[in-house]
Amino acid sequence: MNASRIIWVAPLADGWAVLAAGIEPLVFRSGARAEAQAKRLAAVLAQLGRGVQVRVLDRARNLVGTQLYPAV
Repeated sequence: MNASRIIWVAPLADGWAVLAAGIEPLVFRSGARAEAQAKRLAAVLAQLGRGVQVRVLDRARNLVGTQLYPAV
């Protein structure tokens, strides 16, 4: 899976970001909202035929979750 097919949920100083190649960063106050938006975006991309992986980082930038969205 190449880097363009990874969506990251990453901490910011005052919130959380959804980061992916080719889109502007999406910023949220809540990590849960950021993660939910990342998963919605991944589901849409998968429906459009692009396999995607969502990777979630905690505040210490440790990888705490991944979820695959295979292309349909």
